[in-house]
Amino acid sequence: MQTFLNCCLQSNIRNHLDKVSKIFSKILPIYWAFLTFMLLKPGTENKEYWFMFDGIDKVLHLSIFAVLGFCFMAALPKIKFHLFIQIMLAYAFLTEILQDEMHWGRSSEILDILADTIGVLIGYYLFYKVKDLNF
Repeated sequence: MQTFLNCCLQSNIRNHLDKVSKIFSKILPIYWAFLTFMLLKPGTENKEYWFMFDGIDKVLHLSIFAVLGFCFMAALPKIKFHLFIQIMLAYAFLTEILQDEMHWGRSSEILDILADTIGVLIGYYLFYKVKDLNF
């Protein structure tokens, strides 16, 4: 009887994850397009606000790439880690190179790539932590 209940529970979780994956497969391209636009749009002089500090751009990179990593894994939960990290790193490097090459007031920074990498790893980790919560 216990085996039957475990099987039903696992089936229910799989169905739930399939539904979540379908939702995120719609969210991911929209978020990714918006993120690309924001990363490549011409740079502007920012006003100083009370909440700004040195390195806020690195925190933003980390945060937006954590969301990207989470959305990517939620949309494609069966992807292997090495392929996931290759795609995410290629995107991080490409956006940094394009920022520098487009000469629109943005520059390429190695620390941005590091923040992007840490962000996608956090998103990957969070996805599996949320997935392990048996709803």
